Amino acid sequence: MTPAPVPLSGPRFQTEPAELYREMRRDHGAVVPVVIDGDIPAWLVLGYRELHQVTGDPVLFSRDSDLWNQWERIPDDWPLLPMIGRRQPSILYTVGERHRERAAMISDALEAVDPFELRSHTERFADELLDVICAKGETDIVGEYAALLPVRVLATLYGFAEEQGPGLVTALNDMINGREGALAGQRHLATSMARLLADRKVEPANDVVSRMLARAHQKEPGQAEEQGRSQEPGHAQEPGHPADGGGFTDEEVMQDLMVMMAAGHQPTADWIGNSLRLMLTDERFAASLFGGRHSVAEAMNEVLWEDTPTQNVAGRWASRDTQLGGRRVRAGDLLLLGLQGANSDPQVRIDGSALTGGNSAHFSFGHGEHRCPFPAQEVAEVIARTGIEVVLDRLPDIDLAVPAESLTRRASPWLRGLTELPVRFTPTPALGGPAA
Repeated sequence: MTPAPVPLSGPRFQTEPAELYREMRRDHGAVVPVVIDGDIPAWLVLGYRELHQVTGDPVLFSRDSDLWNQWERIPDDWPLLPMIGRRQPSILYTVGERHRERAAMISDALEAVDPFELRSHTERFADELLDVICAKGETDIVGEYAALLPVRVLATLYGFAEEQGPGLVTALNDMINGREGALAGQRHLATSMARLLADRKVEPANDVVSRMLARAHQKEPGQAEEQGRSQEPGHAQEPGHPADGGGFTDEEVMQDLMVMMAAGHQPTADWIGNSLRLMLTDERFAASLFGGRHSVAEAMNEVLWEDTPTQNVAGRWASRDTQLGGRRVRAGDLLLLGLQGANSDPQVRIDGSALTGGNSAHFSFGHGEHRCPFPAQEVAEVIARTGIEVVLDRLPDIDLAVPAESLTRRASPWLRGLTELPVRFTPTPALGGPAA
């Protein structure tokens, strides 16, 4: 009897995902039939080699969501629409040369971020957040620190006013979790981003948004002639595409900035929380709290292999009938990228208990043309590492305040992070200055 498709929901993604992925692989192989919200069918790619194949072939496994053969079953209020959108002028659904141009625009805007300023911003917000809690002697270091830090830094890099940070945190968390508040969160983020773009068009500044706008309105010789052409099978011209084919519209820039904000905040917050949990609970890393041989960077890399914040990603669409991992995939089928499942594939991780050291061949930042741009990876790493180091510097005797086995995770198959991380420490005075 063929095993039934696996629901991509339920408490086991929260409590025991590693065991769940092992069972999926045992029962179904490297490519697992699943159902997502509304009993919509999809494939979850858990095999490392199969995921490498999917992400490395943008023609056969396209990012063009218009190819999906399930759109007629998708209601307008479907909670996963913020993650699996249709005809959105976003880099997520752009293919071919147009995508490469947009990726270059994003990379250039982020690469211009001064690393010393980035670390300075992160240290400042980290200190201000810790000033609020350092005298208490105990706190939820996720809810009162890690979940607030990345978006504060990113908002500053973008050009947002600092007081907009808390609202952006709530909107992003609701949108990414894919539950009842997802669409409202998306609207809040879009409205905030549109206002910022309008302001920066009138008064540019030294920030990511201004650099994106400046690059978006440039035209290269011959660009208008080339950009109207389809680059790959299934490539539809993006909504909002400039009529003359040159540059990018404000709507495209806004969508890309929203993608960057969403991809940069919650996974980085979870990277901080998951790394602190590892360092507080695993004896291999406990010494690093006091300057031992296992560094913060090693713990962070271990998390990307074993407890990656971005567990599963939607997705890719087959541009024609094909075979993958022994499965018959039909044209228009949705393939979900099982990043954590691939990271723990026993065919490439023979000794799953071994320290990963400096090995960064994980899928946590994706792979292929649609991987996370390298400058974005660097920004996330600086924020996460600095955020952790400031905690260890300010709260040197930090320790878990509850049994490790009582810690719980967010009930999401997409992003894996702690609901809270209660810690205790010796109370210390604030450094001074108001908390943002």
